[in-house]
Amino acid sequence: MGSINSLSPLLVAFLETSIFGFLIGLEWHSYRRAANKDLGFGTTRTLTLLSILGYGLAVIDTSFIAYGVGLLVLGALLSLAYWYRLTRDKDDRLLSTLIALVVYLLGPLSLHGPLWLPIVFMIVVLLLLGEKPGIRRFSDAFRHDEALTLVKFFLMAGVILPLLPDRQIAGFIDVTWHQVWFAVIVVSAISYLSYLAQTYFFPERGVLLTGILGGMYSSTAATVVLGRRAQKQPEPQTRLIGVAVLLATTMMYLRLWVLIVVLGHSQTATHIAAPFALLILSTAALAWWQFRRVKVATAPQTEAPPSHPLEFSTALLFAFLFVFFATLTHFVVTDYGVSGLHVLSFMVGFTDIDPFILSLLDGKFHVSENALEIAILIASGSNNLLKAGYTVALSRNPALFGSAAWLAATFLLSLGYIALFLR
Repeated sequence: MGSINSLSPLLVAFLETSIFGFLIGLEWHSYRRAANKDLGFGTTRTLTLLSILGYGLAVIDTSFIAYGVGLLVLGALLSLAYWYRLTRDKDDRLLSTLIALVVYLLGPLSLHGPLWLPIVFMIVVLLLLGEKPGIRRFSDAFRHDEALTLVKFFLMAGVILPLLPDRQIAGFIDVTWHQVWFAVIVVSAISYLSYLAQTYFFPERGVLLTGILGGMYSSTAATVVLGRRAQKQPEPQTRLIGVAVLLATTMMYLRLWVLIVVLGHSQTATHIAAPFALLILSTAALAWWQFRRVKVATAPQTEAPPSHPLEFSTALLFAFLFVFFATLTHFVVTDYGVSGLHVLSFMVGFTDIDPFILSLLDGKFHVSENALEIAILIASGSNNLLKAGYTVALSRNPALFGSAAWLAATFLLSLGYIALFLR
């Protein structure tokens, strides 16, 4: 029984190595055929056997001397194959060489790493081979200043965040500098993902995708963009824009809930999940009903990219608003209690609700969990009132009035849920 247990991890590692090597070989074969290239070095069988060879050498010699010798021999053979391609075909690409080395690494990864490591390793390799057209388009579209902007994000997350003290900003504000900046990073990261999707992967996006991706970034900004576009569109197209406005709002609720979860407020996220799910599902259902009534063939349109969410000035503004709302909430709760907090929540809904809600959760303002949830629902609902006003004022198109009316109705739904379940 003991020998079976000792062999079992080896068997699992062997199956992982051989199967993953075979799958990478299949994808490499498909990659070469799609490019109308001869297979050359590295057929499916060759790569599978190479992965097994690396596994066997790692098993028979735990000091990895045999594996290292095998790596040297493999490197010499790959160098000869590369020299031959270079002199005969003037082919200086290294991809086939790198694939062979990657496959040779599978054995030690399966033997000594956790189970997920070779799986993730294989998935990344398969994606890099299978998504060549998408990667090429992304590389061609990548702007020269994008890498510098991304460096700013890593500076914010990897340098500034660890240096900030985890102590209160002031005696009356139960929020630390570390909490403020961590909130800035999380919000910026989610917005940046939406920015990348809109700018590089879907530059010629349709109206509906504009609503979905724009809602991840900022549902208010997306509503403004869509409302303005509706002025010059025929009625079938404007009805589709009304659907996109609703989708942007569903993404707002989803984005808020994800922020609450990621920042560690699991209790609030659990309690707020029911009303958020009700609002998301009802809004999505109305959007689907409106979409079914629209019969229009829409061509993708190139949109101006949104403003960059990783600009340092944007981060500083969010941090300032976070501290400002934390300070304001403290004095409002101290002087006017929970009723003052709810009035403030309504007023904040007409500005940027993210820093208010996050400062509210981190601030511990000596109010009940119930009061916090009510404040979140009021703020998000009044923000929908703002978007309803934008939709009507900017579009000046009756085709969007139904969507605007529903946005206003979500505020009433939020109040109704509060009256029935949170009082």
